[in-house]
Amino acid sequence: MKIKQIDTKSIDEIREEMIETVTCSKTDIFRISEKCRQDYDNMTTELDNIKQMMVKLNDEGDQLEKQVHQARVMLSEVSMNIKKYSEEEVRNAYEKAHQLQMDLSINWQYKKQLLDKRDDLERRLIGLVDTIDRADQLISQISVVMNYLQSDLKQVGEVLENAKAKQDFGLKIIEAQEEERKRLSREIHDGPAQMLANVIVRSDLIERVYRDKGVEEAFSEIDSFKKMVRSALYEVRRIIYDLRPMALDDLGLVPTLRKYLRTIEEYHNHSKINFENIGLERRLPTKYEVALFRMIQESVQNALKHANACEIRVRLEITNSSISVLIKDNGVGFDINHKKPESFGMIGMRERVDLLDGEITFDSKIGKGTDVLISVPLIN
Repeated sequence: MKIKQIDTKSIDEIREEMIETVTCSKTDIFRISEKCRQDYDNMTTELDNIKQMMVKLNDEGDQLEKQVHQARVMLSEVSMNIKKYSEEEVRNAYEKAHQLQMDLSINWQYKKQLLDKRDDLERRLIGLVDTIDRADQLISQISVVMNYLQSDLKQVGEVLENAKAKQDFGLKIIEAQEEERKRLSREIHDGPAQMLANVIVRSDLIERVYRDKGVEEAFSEIDSFKKMVRSALYEVRRIIYDLRPMALDDLGLVPTLRKYLRTIEEYHNHSKINFENIGLERRLPTKYEVALFRMIQESVQNALKHANACEIRVRLEITNSSISVLIKDNGVGFDINHKKPESFGMIGMRERVDLLDGEITFDSKIGKGTDVLISVPLIN
């Protein structure tokens, strides 16, 4: 049965309305997130001040308790030997004991107020962290939806002839993009973001060390500070390199793969990666170089992260008429007959190969590692 032609103009109108609505929602969520971050910083500063005040009050309270004890001993002495002391001395002893007891009581009340305020701030900080995390997740999800809505749905509709295929294809795109953004978000959060947060803390520490311990200790902290900044810069460069290595445009596929695999091997120092080029070392059209690099990158990352491989072999052969790649690892392997619904990496690799009119095969057994073989005809 022939499916009725979809009115693409109506779809475009609906899409524009959706984009406008989603954009407004994203802006509102971002404002909420930023306000929560400001509140978090202010509350954190207030909490630190309260903790410092509590330390001071505890010290004062300890001193007051000692003084109260001494005053009580003195008062007991006066009471038992009241004839030895003048009326003024007796009155002073009673007044001093009373005043110290009042000061101690005020100290306790103030500490209790600070404890209650501290507990309240800590509860509110937990709530703010949850709100910030949820807002970040929503912004990430909205970005995926925006990218999908702003893509050329008309062209996709011409390629996909039935609505079911279009729906499945769109869901794969959204899910794959979401997985990639989650991965990138985790890498930035666990790497550069944490390091930059530590940079702020260490900069404050240097000031305190300079004031308390002098210039030499401060210079020692500065050396450590520089190492931390270098590490953060390395992590940022590595993430950028994973997104799009500039050497791919400048040098081509083979030199970029050598550099990339060497860098990954250094970063994952528990794994050995062997790269072998047995064919021509020549420039290829951009679409071939980008697609092949991404597929090799995906295979190597899968071997390291999911298969726990300690040895990976990448063999590339470029001839005048074809390109073949073998990625072989000694990882845990998997059952190729059991398809996981979240295996978007394999879906993306198959789609890239299909665009180049090539073939890709996966050969894996549990406990025996995985072989990925890619074969692409080279059309000049």
